Amino acid sequence: MQEVQRNKRAAIPIAVLYIIALTSFWYFGKFDLLSLAIAAVLTFPVFGLLYLLISYVGPKSSKLYGLEYLTSLLPAVKKAKGHVEFKYKLMWTALVVILYFVLTNIYIYGLNTSQTIDVFQSFRAIFAGTSGSLMDLGIGPIVTASIVMQLFSGAKIFNLDLQNSEDKAVYQGVQKLLIIIMIFVEAIPQAFGYLVPDAGLVSSLNVAAPGYGNFLAQAIIIAQLFFGTYLVFLFDELVSKYGIGSGVSLFIAAGVSQQLITGTFNWLPATLSSPMNYSTNPPVGAIPGLLYTVVNAPASYLLNNGIEQIMFSGANPMIALLGTILIFFIVAYFQSSKIELPISHERVRGARGRYPIQLFYASNIPVILATALLANISMWSLLFWSSPVLSHVPLLGHNVLLGSYPTSAQLASSSLISHTTPTGGLAFYLYSPNGLANWLFPILLPGQYAATLFGHSSFQEAMHIVAYMAFMVIFSIIFAKFWIETTNMGAKSVAKQIQNSGMQIPGFRRDPKIMEKVLSKYIPAVTIFSGAAVGLLAAGANLIGTVGRTSGTGLLLAVGIVIQFYEAMGKEQLMEMHPVIRQFFAGA
Repeated sequence: MQEVQRNKRAAIPIAVLYIIALTSFWYFGKFDLLSLAIAAVLTFPVFGLLYLLISYVGPKSSKLYGLEYLTSLLPAVKKAKGHVEFKYKLMWTALVVILYFVLTNIYIYGLNTSQTIDVFQSFRAIFAGTSGSLMDLGIGPIVTASIVMQLFSGAKIFNLDLQNSEDKAVYQGVQKLLIIIMIFVEAIPQAFGYLVPDAGLVSSLNVAAPGYGNFLAQAIIIAQLFFGTYLVFLFDELVSKYGIGSGVSLFIAAGVSQQLITGTFNWLPATLSSPMNYSTNPPVGAIPGLLYTVVNAPASYLLNNGIEQIMFSGANPMIALLGTILIFFIVAYFQSSKIELPISHERVRGARGRYPIQLFYASNIPVILATALLANISMWSLLFWSSPVLSHVPLLGHNVLLGSYPTSAQLASSSLISHTTPTGGLAFYLYSPNGLANWLFPILLPGQYAATLFGHSSFQEAMHIVAYMAFMVIFSIIFAKFWIETTNMGAKSVAKQIQNSGMQIPGFRRDPKIMEKVLSKYIPAVTIFSGAAVGLLAAGANLIGTVGRTSGTGLLLAVGIVIQFYEAMGKEQLMEMHPVIRQFFAGA
């Protein structure tokens, strides 16, 4: 690789910023000398990356080429040299899913699980992780890095042409690097605030390093989080290159499917230490809870309280099961609906076909990104409210406009809230409800559900629902448009793919610009509809409620992923039987 051309004078402003940052740590964080030295070591790579970006003055138009050599050194799964047979793809896919479940059951060494607070409790379904395990962060850093890259790419800040192979390789390399950064960005605040180390480990480390046992224990937790999350990223690469579909999607579907099954059929009561009771401790599963209550409860209880309990309250009420089934059929219908453009081969007379444009053209990716953005807003608002360090940051720290969280009295007054449930500010208005008992009943019966309203009026709760729905729909549309452009699914890219395969649209000249003009009548409109539909369905499912508390987004993703995986398997089998078709998909 040629030596990268750099302007070394760019190191001067970077050094100044570095000194200002360390001074801020010392002044606002009250760091001692050793803590300041540790902060200097941890933040140095960030400013080093900034220097590599700013100092680049090479022939390429994008500053990201300044990171090209560094990203080429990152661990990665090599692409297969030849065609991978279907049976081996299926084997690798199944193996990765099994390993995912193994990781979710390996808990972090040295963690005090009784005092741990799950920052991502409301978003577990899409983050494909388990609180307190090596998969505590799940796919969160991967999705967050993708959000940042897409926003910057869509705003033309990167100045990259993603249809150019070199630019696309740089884009993907920088995204890998950003994933590593995001792992630490999400792991460090949690380890120093919500993932509490075990007292025994801290004591033993204090023997070796007096006074720094807690810090070393937190460093051990962060190292384990990095190992688990980066392993998940490599698993995703392994599936994309040697398996079927997307690893990230499979992890989401696997986790959500497990929650749906347990939420529907679990016969165990909510409190295992107490005897089963139809009113206070029925089976957790929706169907077992229904059967147990109907068989054991007297008629008077069923008429007065039983119907409300069965239909609307509890961990998995029947309305949630009915809503889950309804969303399943709606998503299945839209996934199978498509616009088909007729195409024909330019040389082979009679060789005709159709190019399908699905109504869910952008797939489930927009709603994953929108929900991940929502999760990051929730996480950072919680950190700025209650973190020992971040709560003292000027303007952002403990700011009620950004988000406030429940007091001990509020936690004791309602079983529907937790430490991570926002009670005010921006975080409250963007908080995802789960079921009618979380929003509809408080609006209709504010006096009876005062504990759930946190002092807000019915109007404010209604504004909360409107703001949440608007956020999901608008940002799903934005991410849908960004996703289509960054994955070569726009009208221009599709026109080029069709032409390269030797096909054309009958009745039009075989000109990419003409073909692009025809496709532009459909793809942009379908992209906007696709983003709006998935955002609306995900938010709507959350409002109705879902079994297993998978969230509407998780349910929507699971159904769409399973359908797409089935279609991908069919395509793989088709390519296995007809090698000529394989060339068409390879060209696309």
